[in-house]
Amino acid sequence: MSAARPLTALRTLAAIAALPLLLTACGYGSESDDDGTQAKVAADAKKLSADEVRIGYFPNLTHATALVGVEEGIFQKELGGTTIEPSTFNAGPSEIEALNSGSIDIGWIGPSPAINGYTKADGSNLRIISGSASGGVKLVVNPEKIKSLKDLKGKKIATPQLGNTQDVAFLNWIAEQGWKVDAQSGKGDVSVVRTDNKVTPDAYKSGSVDGAWVPEPTASKLVAEGAEVLLDEADLWPDKKFVITNIIVSQKFLKEHPDVVEAVLRGSVKTNEWINANPDQAKASANKALEGESGKALPAEVIDPAWKSIAFLDDPLAATLGTEAEHAVKAGLLEQPDLNGIYDLTLLNKVLKAEGKDAVDDAGLGVK
Repeated sequence: MSAARPLTALRTLAAIAALPLLLTACGYGSESDDDGTQAKVAADAKKLSADEVRIGYFPNLTHATALVGVEEGIFQKELGGTTIEPSTFNAGPSEIEALNSGSIDIGWIGPSPAINGYTKADGSNLRIISGSASGGVKLVVNPEKIKSLKDLKGKKIATPQLGNTQDVAFLNWIAEQGWKVDAQSGKGDVSVVRTDNKVTPDAYKSGSVDGAWVPEPTASKLVAEGAEVLLDEADLWPDKKFVITNIIVSQKFLKEHPDVVEAVLRGSVKTNEWINANPDQAKASANKALEGESGKALPAEVIDPAWKSIAFLDDPLAATLGTEAEHAVKAGLLEQPDLNGIYDLTLLNKVLKAEGKDAVDDAGLGVK
């Protein structure tokens, strides 16, 4: 299979990983951290085909399925005697690198790093095997300077990184307003200021930016500093849903240990079900996991509104992945990619059927 490679200018798209990601996170945890968390394995638990499975995720709210599933021991219960080894990452490129090198087997990651990783490897390294979360991205602004969307013209608005998911979404929204911005420099009718999520709140307080198109919990951190939500990105999508976090797997691991992958997917489906049935307990569990990673829990004024804006689901919302790729192409940040085969939802749909749930669709981008 051949796939178009990203433009040289957007090798930063490797950053696309930032995708949401840098998302929510930036600021909690190291580039890659074995968090030392291992759920207890029952002495009589039967191992699957692998002794262990190494999973990766960001210590972000948008990756709460992984945070909560590990924290509550849901994954370990499904894996039996096969040990789960978690590692955390701050950005998508490092997680893709870990997957490619065999340091992790399965990962929670945003759409742009998944797209970029898949195309750079000519479709040979990963598959998206499930969705995990939708939403959690907002445009927040200084209400003293910006009263309405039309007031954004001439203002300085932060995004996490050149070519990351939020950056692409904002550039696309700008174009839809009929305004012009040079994608590479960020200069134009609106100044797009690429700012790491962990420093965006300080940039806002200093007046260096007038607002930001950012994921949670950065958006709610800005609101806690006096900003106001001007637009929720979910309102721009059909049914107010768009993929923010996927689950990916190494093709090699999927081929050699499908039973382990299936067990992780059962854990993910059951974790999402528990999160949605017990939102307050799940939020507390996620915050406890974040505190374990960073030494500091999120305050209520940040985590409460952030949590409400994220939907936890199993559907990868495959059609929105294709749309996000189209937006990057239109912005000049990505050559037309060949995404055929990026999905393999076979095991997920097997799990969903066993749980009495509806099958999900790959939008024609699945393995043939």
